[in-house]
Amino acid sequence: MEDEQSFSDICGGRLALQRRFYSPSCLEFCLSCPRITLRSLTAVTCTVWLAAYGLFTLCENTMILSAAIFITLLGLLGYLHFVKIDHETLLIIDSLGIQMTSSYASGKESTTFIEMGQVNDVVINEAIYMKVIYYLCILLKDPVEPHGISQVVPLFQSAKPRLDCLIEVYRSCQDILAHQKATSTSP
Repeated sequence: MEDEQSFSDICGGRLALQRRFYSPSCLEFCLSCPRITLRSLTAVTCTVWLAAYGLFTLCENTMILSAAIFITLLGLLGYLHFVKIDHETLLIIDSLGIQMTSSYASGKESTTFIEMGQVNDVVINEAIYMKVIYYLCILLKDPVEPHGISQVVPLFQSAKPRLDCLIEVYRSCQDILAHQKATSTSP
């Protein structure tokens, strides 16, 4: 079963949250960010090229125009391949673990897997940076201290969804973690 809801990020941009139920013990969330718009791409390109043309009229050196075109193309390729994330996916399987995948605009994917035995809890963490930002985080168990936390892994860092979206994901994660704890303690 699949459902989709619309939310907004901390800056007011639109986000789409797709939820896929595979079984009571397996759930996938896909948070899609807005794609790069032609308007923003054109604005950045025109700004760089107008600045280069201004320098060209002062210096009368054609290398400046060639460098501006080269820098714009390299900057755009670098942005699409290393920075712009189209969607972030969280797959939770109660007997196996949690997989986080970030898909970049260039098609590159980055995947991280955390075994369920390492997961202590999933929480909503509050951070203050010019304004209040909430993050959904996975708390990893400390192998030395049984009740300690060794690492905090934030989720959906690129999309930066608002609290209402995080609560939806948090509740579902808690349901699966409760299901996992119930099945692992039953004989």
